[in-house]
Amino acid sequence: MQNTPIQVVDRDSGAVFDEVILGEKWIRWAYQDASSSLIERLLFRSSLMSRLFGLWYDSPLSRGKIKAVIDELSIDMDEAVRPASDYSSFNDFFARHLKPEARTYDDNPREIVSPADGRVLVFPELDRDVFVPVKGHPMSITSMLPGLSDPFLGGSLAIIRLCPADYHRYHFPASGQIETTQDVAGALHSVNPIALGAGPDVFGENKRCNTLIKNEKVGTYCFSEVGAFGVGSIINTTSSGAVSKMQEKGYFKFGGSTVVVVFQPGQIAFSEDLVANSAQGRETLVKVGQPLARAIA
Repeated sequence: MQNTPIQVVDRDSGAVFDEVILGEKWIRWAYQDASSSLIERLLFRSSLMSRLFGLWYDSPLSRGKIKAVIDELSIDMDEAVRPASDYSSFNDFFARHLKPEARTYDDNPREIVSPADGRVLVFPELDRDVFVPVKGHPMSITSMLPGLSDPFLGGSLAIIRLCPADYHRYHFPASGQIETTQDVAGALHSVNPIALGAGPDVFGENKRCNTLIKNEKVGTYCFSEVGAFGVGSIINTTSSGAVSKMQEKGYFKFGGSTVVVVFQPGQIAFSEDLVANSAQGRETLVKVGQPLARAIA
């Protein structure tokens, strides 16, 4: 069983750190231990366990877990609108709002911002529709975006992987008009690189919501929320009409989860530091509102 640490580059400081993973031994057992295939199917291809977790984390009984997670993951509660003692359940805390000044952004319409706090991996030019996450296997936007992928073949893609320590509300990276929303049922595999390295087509198999948004600077882009183990609930608070940059799109309930943003060919150039780190197989820790890409035209 491989125990290589997952290294991430902190964008603000430039430091490289080993990621702290809640439940790491269980993820490694489920995905790396040959004896666990039946358990893997029961846990991650069925929504039962995530539903049970959801019931627990929605209940007042889960409030006792809040402080322990804040301490273990060093969550900065000074950024939150409400103090830790003010949440009715763990999921209430997990979907916490932040103070507006905690996440600033550039309102230049040519600037595309990160839609979420998380670990970013970018693919400046897809080989038709293939992308390979860190320590993962080839995956396909044709599988991820059934019936919607043709305009994005050979385009650009960013994966923003959220962990339990992160702010779990996500926002529009650019303004525009929502054209189409597609809900896709599926499994709830972990999105951790440990799981990606074991082979499941997470982005083609997991539950997800795909939204096409037309923007005047970059054309139509796709915003996809991918559910994961413990995240049976993707709650979109905005699903139609005109939207503005950094307007809230929705939030995830408890667990690791992922946002994927896909652009059509020749429309954007990702930030240089994200490209350089991704080329080395390293994710970059960013915050929502920080630069992600820039419109080329």
